[in-house]
Amino acid sequence: MTASPGGPSPAAAREGQTFHGRGLLLRHANLVRLPHTIFALPFALVGVVLASYLAPITWRDVVWVVIAFTSARFAAMGFNRIVDREIDARNPRTRSREIPSGAMSVREAGIAVVIACVIFVIAAWRLNTLCLWLSPVALVWVLFYSYTKRFTRWSHLVLGVGLSIAPVGGYLAITGHWSSPWWMLVALAIAVATWVGGFDMLYALQDVSFDRENGLYSVPATFGEANALRIARVMHFLTVAALAIAGVGAGSGAIYFAGVIVAALLLLYEHSLVKVDDFSRLDAAFFTMNGVISILFLGFVLAERLLR
Repeated sequence: MTASPGGPSPAAAREGQTFHGRGLLLRHANLVRLPHTIFALPFALVGVVLASYLAPITWRDVVWVVIAFTSARFAAMGFNRIVDREIDARNPRTRSREIPSGAMSVREAGIAVVIACVIFVIAAWRLNTLCLWLSPVALVWVLFYSYTKRFTRWSHLVLGVGLSIAPVGGYLAITGHWSSPWWMLVALAIAVATWVGGFDMLYALQDVSFDRENGLYSVPATFGEANALRIARVMHFLTVAALAIAGVGAGSGAIYFAGVIVAALLLLYEHSLVKVDDFSRLDAAFFTMNGVISILFLGFVLAERLLR
């Protein structure tokens, strides 16, 4: 693999957002890049807050939503590491991951994934019957994602749809039924799906050469870096539009829409960090800015709820 212009060196020993140490908990936290939970968990809580206009919530509900989201994400990421272990071992950027580096066995990772799946189903059951019945569908989708880069360039959107389950699940966990108007939750899901799909396209820029050489599919590998940046921008334009539409459907006020504007400005800044000939700030664009966007947007949604 040839390093991307301005990107990390193939000799890089460790990916970002990992903890140093060798303990059991640290090993499993690094397996699933636990800090990345901050991306979509706030949107699960956005769903909870919007649902609170229609139904009462308790700390018990919030705790079970957090457990459900975190366990589902652990299962999805852990499964991805198992499925991709041979690919990761060939990629200089990822060969230090837990399984290819030998820090964790496939059996250990598999047991952890099974436990996470069981915890997710239990959490869904503790929330309500609808969440319990939908839990296998959610699991199948997020596990299915791990195979998509082998046959479709749009795996980024499959990942986005998987994480868009978060706000929908948060809403259903509190209300036990779909939104009215029906398109409010659809718009919220589209917002998260395009947001995640767009920044995953940015993240894939660093593996263009490797993906092409190994027969893997991605938007950057198919259309090139410049076109991938343009597609990601369109995706994030749709994110902002969908957030605004969801706000209209939810009957949100000025504070919510101020949050949409702030998210739009931060997405513009995120795209300013990544250029076709310079990926040196990709990590900041991918992790830092997306974490800031999700937390700040939740803050605006929560602030409006507390003041109404």
